[in-house]
Amino acid sequence: MKQLYIKQKVFSLSGKFTVKDQQEKDIYYVEGSFMQIPKTFSIMNTARQEVALITKKVFSFLPKFYVEVNGQEELTIKKEFSFFKPRYTIDAAGIDVQGNWWDMDFQVLQHGKVIGTVSKEWFTWGDSYKVQVVNEDMEAIIIALVVAIDCVKADEAAASSAAT
Repeated sequence: MKQLYIKQKVFSLSGKFTVKDQQEKDIYYVEGSFMQIPKTFSIMNTARQEVALITKKVFSFLPKFYVEVNGQEELTIKKEFSFFKPRYTIDAAGIDVQGNWWDMDFQVLQHGKVIGTVSKEWFTWGDSYKVQVVNEDMEAIIIALVVAIDCVKADEAAASSAAT
């Protein structure tokens, strides 16, 4: 099992993250597009080669995000119509999220088997998440999933604050 930490930079307009290992070495860099349509997040390894790309669908009634890993579309995250609590679904090859993903405390399962867990680190400067990867072959997908869910949450927060 591998333990990773995702730390969002507080004053980054474009959305920048670093993903560190237990020794606090950078192993992934995440950079979001700034004032670009469609909104994208690129996840790169230490050699700055892209391993995953998250793209927000532009013309969609409800938010929808596409996640590509190594150039292949792996999953889609989309908001479902609901009156009270926000509901999202993930369309992927057997990938499911169980737990409270709105508070970033959940398990990632593939065909019913846990491949990773995510928990929010509280009392930190900026959003920070602890990610435990059980199946290291799925590492890039799990990191991309966390970044995409964080982006969905940020969009929701921006929409609700603009409405008040």
